[in-house]
Amino acid sequence: MTCKPPLTPVPLAKFYMLLLAGSLLLLTACGDDKDGQAGGFPPPAVSVAEVVVRDVTPWEEFTGRIEAKEVVHIHPRVGGVIQDISYREGEVVKDGDLLFVIDQKPFRAELNRAEAELARARAQAELAKADRKRAKNLVKRKLLSPGEYDQRVAAENQANANVRSAEATVQLARLNLDYTEIRSPIDGRTGRALVTKGNLVASDPTPDQLTTVLSLDPVYVVFDSDELTYLRYFINEQQTVGSEEEAKRPVYVALGNEEGFPHQGYLDFVDNQVAPQTGTIRLRAVLDNKDMLLIPGLFARVKLLATKPVSTLLIDEQAILTDQDRKYVYILGEGNTAQRRDITIGRSVEGLRIVSGGLKPGDKIIVHGIQKIFFPNAPVMPQMIGMGDPPASPGPAPGAGQPETSQTEAGH
Repeated sequence: MTCKPPLTPVPLAKFYMLLLAGSLLLLTACGDDKDGQAGGFPPPAVSVAEVVVRDVTPWEEFTGRIEAKEVVHIHPRVGGVIQDISYREGEVVKDGDLLFVIDQKPFRAELNRAEAELARARAQAELAKADRKRAKNLVKRKLLSPGEYDQRVAAENQANANVRSAEATVQLARLNLDYTEIRSPIDGRTGRALVTKGNLVASDPTPDQLTTVLSLDPVYVVFDSDELTYLRYFINEQQTVGSEEEAKRPVYVALGNEEGFPHQGYLDFVDNQVAPQTGTIRLRAVLDNKDMLLIPGLFARVKLLATKPVSTLLIDEQAILTDQDRKYVYILGEGNTAQRRDITIGRSVEGLRIVSGGLKPGDKIIVHGIQKIFFPNAPVMPQMIGMGDPPASPGPAPGAGQPETSQTEAGH
C-alpha cells in the first residue's frame, strides 16, 4: 500500500496576492489597443491657436514725480517791517499781483531827501553855468586870465556831475520804495506765508524767505531711466539727444489712483550724463495742466513709447504655465502631441501677452484644455481657434489614425 503525502494548504494572504496579480495581468492584456491607448480612450480635445504676429510700439514704464516748471522763492529786496499780507495762502495769483507790503514811511522819507539833494545840485549847476558864461566874456575882453576861466569850466562840470549823482540817488530811493511792494513774478499758486504782519524782515546779508510761488500749467514729470532702456530707446534708434524728433516723443502719465495713462505729454529733456552711482539717466516730460489736477510733488507712473513699431509675437495669457521661475507653453507638435516650450514673456498688449523668446511665427499654442495634459508629448485632439477666442465647442472624436490635417480642418 502506497502512502501519499498530505496536501499542504496555501495561506489565505498568499492566495489573494496571486489572485490580484492575475487580475492585473488580465486587465493589461485586455486594455491595450493597437494604438497603445490605455482602455481605448481617445486623446483629449484641446483648443489650439496660432501665434499672433503684430506690429507693436515698444514702451517702458517708470515712476516719477510731478514738478513745477517755475519755482520762485519770494524774498524781500529791502529790509523793514511787514505792514500787510495782500494775498490768501494757497490761492492762484497772476504775474504782478501784490503779495506783501513793507512799511514805506522810511523809504518815502529817503526819497524826499534824495529829491531835495537833486534840487540843490541842479541849482548849483545853474550857478556854475552862469559863472562860466560870464568868465568867457571877461576872457575875451582880457579882464580874466585863462587859468581862472578854466576853474569856472571845471566848477560847471563838477556841478553837472553832482546833478547826475543826485538823479541816481533819487532813482535808487524810488526803486527801494517800489521794492516795499512785493509782487508775484509769475502766474502760479502761492504757498504758506512764512512771516506774519508786524515782523521785521531783512534783505541782507541773508534775505528772509516770505513764501513760494509755483507755476501750474504746464508742469514737468521727472523720472529716471535705467542705462539699458536708454541704450535701447535712444542709441539703437540712432536719435540725436536734443533733436526735435526726440523733443516730441510721446509720454503718457497716470497718478497713483488712476487706471491706465490718461494724461499725455511729450519728452523735452534728456540729461547729458548717466549717474555712475545708480546707472540711471534723468528724463523730463511736459504735461498740460489746465484743470490744475497735477500738483508738484505727486507720485506718477510714466509710460515712454519708442518712435517705431516692432514686429512682435503675442499669445493668450491662459496658455502660459509656470514652473518655479520659468514660463512655458505647450505647442502642437508632430503627430498632434503637446510639446513643452520654455518662453520669455513681456507685458500685456490688448489682452494678449508679448513673447520675446522661445516661440516663432507659425507656432500653434494649446490655449484651452491644458489641464488635460499630464505630461509632455501627450497625444491631443486639436481644435483650431483664433488667439484670444473662447474654447472651441467639443466635436465628435475623430477616428483612429486620422491625419493631423483632418483634425485641423475639423477644428475650423
